[in-house]
Amino acid sequence: MTRRSTDLVSPAVEALRIIDRWGARVAAAGVARVAGEMETYGPRDAELRWASITKLATGLALLVAVEEGTVSLDEPAGPPGSTLRHLLAHASGLPPDKGPPLMAPGRRRIYSNYGIELAAALVAERSGMAFADYFNAAVVEPLGLTGALRGSPAWGYHGTLDDLLKIGSEFLAPTIVAPETLGEATSVQFPGLPGVLPGFGRMEPNDWGLAFELRDAKSPHWTGSRNSPRTFGHFGAAGTFLWVDPELGSACAVLTDKEFGPWAVEAWPAFSDSVVGEERP
Repeated sequence: MTRRSTDLVSPAVEALRIIDRWGARVAAAGVARVAGEMETYGPRDAELRWASITKLATGLALLVAVEEGTVSLDEPAGPPGSTLRHLLAHASGLPPDKGPPLMAPGRRRIYSNYGIELAAALVAERSGMAFADYFNAAVVEPLGLTGALRGSPAWGYHGTLDDLLKIGSEFLAPTIVAPETLGEATSVQFPGLPGVLPGFGRMEPNDWGLAFELRDAKSPHWTGSRNSPRTFGHFGAAGTFLWVDPELGSACAVLTDKEFGPWAVEAWPAFSDSVVGEERP
């Protein structure tokens, strides 16, 4: 599939230019479409910290491991009573960072970097190789990414806008995992669990897939009000996000060097609504 990008001042690029208002020193945004087209604004090759968007790439590597039979989603992993599925769905009862469980698995959605790290450690143990090496073989090399995982598989990737759009394109039309596998990963796991969506408050339910955050009917939310309920993705504390809207047939990526805060809670949904408005036929 041939991809092309353009610097022409199309309506889509005009929508992307909203990032200039955010006061970041470096900011880049882009849209990838299921047909393979891509439009961008800002420096495509600036390598920035992805923060928790890393979980999407790590989740993809873990799906590869599941398809290869290296691990199984329903095998024990993490605290007693927890499985790999619980870890990836933030339903294991583990705290945000390393520590003992806060409650039994399957009772509440507790966003946990530690759970993702334990999931990656299981793949490393079973594959007999460092997770960073498995990650490179499973995701970086097949997709032609130029960045690198530097530290935690929950938040340690550093890469470019082009890298992030390649990830978004993969989620629109998967090539390294089966569509059915991605479909399961982007469907609700352990339905009905309440929890806190970081930065946006308590949600009932706080639906999540396997490392993928699901928009559903959440409000407030970091995506736009015009995004479909099927939208999935993730945002990062580094001022970054990627959403994929299967109904729209588009993915939208943003990288900045301005830390997430109240500004983003206000700015991101409006930005996404502008992008969706230009993407709709």
